[in-house]
Formats: sequence, structure tokens, C-alpha cells
Amino acid sequence: SMSLREHALSLFRSAVDTIRPAPMLKRAVKLQGDGCPQLLVKGQAFPVKRDLYLVGFGKAVLGMAAAAEEILGEHLVRGIINVPLGIQESLQRAGMQEMLLKPDSKIQVIEGAKNNLPDPEALKGAVAIQELAEGLTVDDLLLVLISGGGSALLPAPIPPILLKEKEKLTKMLASRGAAIQELNIVRKTLSLLKGGGLARLAYPARVVSLILSDVIGDPLDIIASGPTAASSHSVQDCLQILAKYNLLHHLPKSVETVLSSSPTKPTALEDYSHVCNIIIGSNTLALDEAKRQAEGLGYATLILSAAICGEVGRVATLYCQLIRLVCLGFAGLGEGTLSDEVRGNLLQLAAELEIPGLNLAEFLQALRGLGPERPVCILAGGETTVQLQGTGKGGRNQELALRVGLGLHRAQAVETSSPLGRCEIVFLSGGTDGQDGPTEAAGAFCSPELVDEALQEGLSVEAFLSNNDSYTFFSQFQGGHHLLVTGLTGTNVMDIQAILIRAT
Repeated sequence: SMSLREHALSLFRSAVDTIRPAPMLKRAVKLQGDGCPQLLVKGQAFPVKRDLYLVGFGKAVLGMAAAAEEILGEHLVRGIINVPLGIQESLQRAGMQEMLLKPDSKIQVIEGAKNNLPDPEALKGAVAIQELAEGLTVDDLLLVLISGGGSALLPAPIPPILLKEKEKLTKMLASRGAAIQELNIVRKTLSLLKGGGLARLAYPARVVSLILSDVIGDPLDIIASGPTAASSHSVQDCLQILAKYNLLHHLPKSVETVLSSSPTKPTALEDYSHVCNIIIGSNTLALDEAKRQAEGLGYATLILSAAICGEVGRVATLYCQLIRLVCLGFAGLGEGTLSDEVRGNLLQLAAELEIPGLNLAEFLQALRGLGPERPVCILAGGETTVQLQGTGKGGRNQELALRVGLGLHRAQAVETSSPLGRCEIVFLSGGTDGQDGPTEAAGAFCSPELVDEALQEGLSVEAFLSNNDSYTFFSQFQGGHHLLVTGLTGTNVMDIQAILIRAT
């Protein structure tokens, strides 16, 4: 029979395959009819009265555009997409032809945003997209493809602000400790296309946005800074943030001009009835597919959350306690003092982590209902954060996996005749874009046995962790057998974790 590791790998692969650009678009978008053709998007129909145009920006947009062009065929008149610098070459090298446009494509590709920062190339692309949008008429249909990383690829400051002035202001805010949300509000307020700007410029054409979400909770106005979504923030919010960081008197003249001439009420009162925003790929969709596969393999499967966030060490503790609880259940100790203690710890941890939308009490109830006769699979997704202390190589997924392995090893060592010892456990964490930190791994697999073995060989797991060097640990040990290496996937919906447990 397949090992737990092979099962975990196949679940991860099926989750990623379901949000790859081509299958994702083909599931969501169809073109129907000849006389008066209709674009069908997730069951909603948009008549193609005159011309169909396409624009896009983001890390996964090249593959999305290639699939869209195949679906739209002759109806597509023209397109412009802004994608990260070097992506066509990387995909070419990785042999991913299906992600590249055909030589005779009607879609123009502009590469920019080196190191994910707005630059003159990205600005050139943004201006081209702006001009296309402004030229549309009431009978045109504009298809907008959006994925994570779109923000840096769509810089178009409101004139007379220059890109470098906007950048300098953003850097000043960041250096004074502004949160990413605050930076985004200021960026959006000073931008022509963000915060619903692109949709406003395209009016009166119909605008249909197909969105691949890489943000927890899929908030339309945050993904790529919401170019086709009504902004929930006003100029007032922007001024408050600038005041908070004592920057009101250090603004470039151009920024002052724009802020003083902008309406102070939020723009959400404007009419966005010509726009339809549709999420066609997300962490939730990927987890649903992994769950289907896991159930097919015979696992009793539960999804914990698609919004896991927080410091990697705390999240690892949450997973370790969950695994302990499942093992206690397998050992017939699901209703003892120990289980109650673990459940208490879990509720406490979840409260501290403040994971959006997680009802842990309900999840633990569902866990109680699982009988001991089937192996258990728990799935989750989201994005953890790592506080860098060391100089090692790693990524948040590899570090999370190693921390879970170490936590389980410690729990086993403390409890005599621990129920953990009577379970086979594999934990997997991976980035759906195929990259975890600056390494070629997407993540890693870990188990308590792996840590036991490393300690027997005289390796100090703690030392690797305190140097943020999880990649070196996994690649040195057992020939890198526990690294998850998928190569670039051309898509991204954050990270996926799988916990597989069976009684031995």
C-alpha cells in the first residue's frame, strides 16, 4: 500500500492542479453560441455585443491569459498583460509551454516589477492598460485577469505625482513602522487604477474580473489592491495614516495637490453595476479538491481552515496539539483528563492566533465524531509568518514542518507509553506556487521518527531552527527525501498543510 508520505504528496499535487491556470479557467469560463455569443462565467452570462478585450496583471496571469485566449478564440480583439520580469523565460526553461502565449497571440506581454517592486517597465504596462480601458464603449466587454503580485505590476500614480515620489513616500511610511494594510490604503489613494480605478476608467463597458486569490479571506478590494472593486477607504483614511506617522508636512508638492483636490467621501457610493468580480481560484477551492482525494483514499477528512495565519512557532504548536488529540482518540482516550487538557490548550491557542472565521469548538466536535476505524486527514491552508533570526536557508513551510516534527518528538519523550507512539504520522506543508523562500523546495514532509533519527545521528534540530536553516536540515538529511520539490506551478493560493494519521 502507499505510504502516508506518498498520500500526502498526491493530495498536495491534486490541490495545486485544481488551481493551475488552464484547468481553473476552463472550469469557470465558457464561450457559447454563434449568432450573439455569450461569455459564461460560473453560470453568469455576459453577451458579447461588440468587441472583447483582455487585460491582466499578476504572477499567475501569463498562464491564465494563455488559457483565456484559447477559450475566447476569434472574439478576442486585443489584450495587454503585465507580468513579473523574467517569467516567460523561467516557464520556457521549466518546459511549461502551456503557460506561454502562442507566437500569433493578440495579447501583448509586458514584463516588469523587478524584485516585486514597481518600476518604469511596470508603469509602461499600467499606462498601456489605462489607455485601452479609457477607449472602450458601452458595447465592449473587458475581461480582467488578476492574481497575487498584481499590485506592483499596476503602478499608475495620479498626475502630477511621479512614480519615484510615490515610492519614496511608501518607503518613508514603511521605515516608520506602517503596517502593510496602511501602506496599501495610501498607495491606493494615490493611484489611478487601484481601488476600483480601472473599473471606473473602463465605464461604460462591461467589466468581468476573474480573480485568483492569494489573500486570506479573498477580500476583493485587497487582492492586487482591488483595481475593479469599490474601495472601502477614503482620502480621509489616507490623511489619517499620514498624520499618524508625522508625514503630513513632509509630502511632495504633487501628493499635496492630489490629496487636496480629491473628494473626501469614500468612492463606494459610485455605481459599480457594470462590473462583475468573480473569484475563480482560492485556497478554499484547492483544499476542497484535496479533501475529495483524501476521502477517495479512505481517510476520514476534515478541513480546519483556509485562513491559517500567525507566527510559525505558534501555528506548529496548534498542529502538534491537534495531532496529540487524534492519537488519544485512536488509543481510546478521547474522553479523559488528558484529552480535556489538550482541548483546552487548543482553544486557548486558537483564541491567541485569531484565525479569521475559525470555529475551533465546532471542529473539535467533528473530530470527536470520527471513529477509530479509519485513518484521519486534517487539511488547512493560509500563510504563516517567520521572524528571521538566523542566516540559514529555508522558508515558512519547511520551518513549519520541522517545528511540528520536533514538537511531536518532544511530546512523545515526555509522556511514557504515549499514544503518539502508536500512530503513524506525516505532516506536510507546501507553497502552492512551488517556491518556499529562496530555495527550490516548495515545502517539506516531517514526522516524529525523522526527528528521532536526526537526534540519533547527533544533529541538533533546535540549532537548525534557531538559524532559520530548515532547508539545510532537510537537504542534508536522508538525501533530501523529505523536501517537497514541485518546480514552478504558475499559480498561487498561499500554502497548504496536510496532517495524515493512522493507528499502527
